[in-house]
Amino acid sequence: MAQKLLAGQPFSVLLGARVTAFGDGGATLELDVREELRQQNGFLHGGVLSYAADNALTFAGGSALGPDVLTGGFTISYLRPGQGQLLRAVAKVAYAGSRQATCTCELITLDEAGDSTLCAIAQGTIIARR
Repeated sequence: MAQKLLAGQPFSVLLGARVTAFGDGGATLELDVREELRQQNGFLHGGVLSYAADNALTFAGGSALGPDVLTGGFTISYLRPGQGQLLRAVAKVAYAGSRQATCTCELITLDEAGDSTLCAIAQGTIIARR
C-alpha cells in the first residue's frame, strides 16, 4: 500500500524514491544518489534530504494514524554533507494520539562498501485529515 501511495506522487517518481519498510509505527524510504541530485560542491542537495525526511515522517505517521494524513510541519538539522550511493530515511513514531503523531527521522547515506553516515535528523508532526 505504501509503495502504491508513493508511486502516485510524480515528484517521488522523478527522484526514484521507494518505500523499503512500512508498518508498526515506522517507515523507511530510500533513493539512489545520482549526479543530478547533488549541489555545486558535490554533496546531496539539502532539498533532497528534506524531501526524504518529509515523506518518511509522513509514512511513519500514516502507519499509526491511517493513510489519509498530511505533514503539519517538520524541522531538519543537517549534521554532515550527504555523500555516498544511497540515501536512507528511517522514521518512527515517537507519540501518536487519535489525530496527530510526532515522528522522528534519521537520514543516513551509505557508500559503495555499505558504510553508513548519519547526515541529518528531523522531527515532524503528522496530522490525520479525517
